[in-house]
Amino acid sequence: MEAKFIVIEGIDGTGTTTQSLRLRNALVARGERCILTSEPTPGPIGSVIRLALGGRLSLCPATNAAPAGEEALYALLFAADRLDHLLNEINPALDAATHVVTDRYYLSSFAYQGTRCDLAWLRQLNARARKPDVTFLFDADPAVCLERIGKERHGRERYETLEHLRAIRDNYLRIAEILRTEGEQIVLIDATKPIEAVHEEILRHVLSADG
Repeated sequence: MEAKFIVIEGIDGTGTTTQSLRLRNALVARGERCILTSEPTPGPIGSVIRLALGGRLSLCPATNAAPAGEEALYALLFAADRLDHLLNEINPALDAATHVVTDRYYLSSFAYQGTRCDLAWLRQLNARARKPDVTFLFDADPAVCLERIGKERHGRERYETLEHLRAIRDNYLRIAEILRTEGEQIVLIDATKPIEAVHEEILRHVLSADG
C-alpha cells in the first residue's frame, strides 16, 4: 500500500485519540509501516500549547488580552507547532514509505481558533501545511462528548464547555464542506457508534481507497 497521510479530527470527546491508536495498530498488524502522531505535538512549541490548554500557563498575563487576541496567539502557536510536526515527523515518515496517522491537524485550528479568528487568516498561517490524503471527521452531540470527558478524566481544558464545543462542532461541519469543494477528501464519521464499529468503518475506507 502506498504511504498515506491520514488525519482524524473531531471535537473533544469524540474518540479521536482512541481511534487513531486503533488504526495505527491495525495497519501495523497487516504488515504496514505506520507511525502515530498528534497535535499539539510533544515538541517545544506543542509543550507550551499543552500547558496553556490545561490552565498551567497564561499566554498573555501582563496584557490581559481580549479573547480574540488570545485566540490569535493560540493560532500562531499551533501553526508553528504544525510546521515543526510536518518537517520533523510527517514528511520524513512519508518519504520513507511509512503511513502517518495523526490525531488532529489544520482542520482543528480552523474549527477551534475559527470561533474568534478570521478563517482566511488561519488558512494563510497554514498555507505551507501538507494536505492529508484523507481526513476522518468525527461528529457527535457536544453534550454526549462532555459526558464522556467527565467519565475519562478529572478537570477540563480550555475549550471543554458546552457552549465552546457547540460552536466548534458547527465550524468543523461548515469548514469541512468548504474544503471538500476544493478537492480535499473528508469523510464524516458518526462518533456515537460503538468503538469497534467506528474502527471497522475507518479501516475499511483506508484499505478500499488503496485498491
